[in-house]
Parts: sequence; structure tokens; C-alpha cells
Amino acid sequence: MPLPALESPAPDLNLDALLPAGEVRRLSLRALRGRWVVIFFYPADFSFVCPTEVRGFAQRYTQFAEAGAEVLGVSPDGTDTHREWARELGGLPYPLLSDAGNRVALAYGAAAEGQLRPDRATFVVDPEGLLLYAERVSRNVGRGVGETLRVLQALQTGRLCPADWRPGDETFDPELDAARPS
Repeated sequence: MPLPALESPAPDLNLDALLPAGEVRRLSLRALRGRWVVIFFYPADFSFVCPTEVRGFAQRYTQFAEAGAEVLGVSPDGTDTHREWARELGGLPYPLLSDAGNRVALAYGAAAEGQLRPDRATFVVDPEGLLLYAERVSRNVGRGVGETLRVLQALQTGRLCPADWRPGDETFDPELDAARPS
């Protein structure tokens, strides 16, 4: 399945989620409207590379929260498995969602039809529900959580940000620079 088009409405999700305090409830993207949302799909709980990513998002969670973003981890594992794994990892500050059957992963292009587990895929959705960033990588390579945070911060400027931009670096005015080639 191809990735959805950037600047298009993000596919909705409405999934059971294990919340940080341990309770389970349905969580939808619509309910998060008005906030930035970082969604990351990963293949499986209790695997090799996935814990490094899930911990990476946990270690940087405060920075994502300070940027006004919700972080959602999604895999096809059930909430009971998420609970056991989160306990083993020492707890998590963000929800883990259960996408049994990869229905939402397919809508986001994070999995191909018939694929039992999604690839590693990361998406940033703006407060209006538009998909502004999409990345999909091979399952054997962990994603760069710091890069996801940097991209979120760059998108939040609403300005043109050059390569390797960091908060505090110079940006360009999209209105003034619209006539100039990138």
C-alpha cells in the first residue's frame, strides 16, 4: 500500500489503546484534533529492534509533550500483550494502540495487503488533521526518534526550514520565498 499523500487528511484511527496508567479505552485521531500527533507503527512487542524505538520515544516524550504533540505507538499486538510488554519496559508515558489485522496500518501505507505485521513507519499529523510527514523504513533498521522530533519542530514553525535545521536556526518566510526556487 502506498503512503497517503502529504497535506491530505490523515486516515482516522479508532483503536483500543493501553494508556500510561494501565487502563484500556478506545482512542481516535478525531478526539486528538487540535493537537499535533506523532503516530509510529512498529512490527511487534517483545522483539529485538522495537524496544529500542519504544524506549526512544519514551526518553524523548517530555520534548514531544513540550512541543504540544501526542505520541501514539501502534502494532497488531493486543492490549494485554502491550500491558505485559510496557511493564517489562518499566512503563511508558504514551499509549500503545492495538491494530489487529493491520487495518489502520494499511490505510497509512505502513503495511502491504496480506502482511501480518507493519513495517516501521512514522507520521506527523497537524492540529487540523492533515498528514504532513510520512516515513517508512525496513523492519531491520530502527528509526531516528530525534529526527522525528526535529521534523515536528520544523513543521510547527510554518516556515521554510533548510536541511539539518534545528530550533533556533534561521528559517525562511514562505510568502516571500514562494517566488524563488527551493
